[in-house]
Amino acid sequence: MADRTARLPQNVPGKFYVDSNCIGCNQCVTLAENIFGFDPDKEIAYVKKQPENEEEEKLTRQAMEECPVQAIGDDG
Repeated sequence: MADRTARLPQNVPGKFYVDSNCIGCNQCVTLAENIFGFDPDKEIAYVKKQPENEEEEKLTRQAMEECPVQAIGDDG
């Protein structure tokens, strides 16, 4: 489970976030490229945009479930 106290600073404000457990596998970016971005310098993913509709939220939740290190969290 993601730790809200370990949110990465690259995340935009909002209920979804990526924490410091991210291993940079890019799975979330591949699944939901409109929501997740990748910082190549730090080799981590982050939430670049909060979901704005049902489809985007569904993809974000799918990315949460499929994250191999459970680095995606939901404060909502």
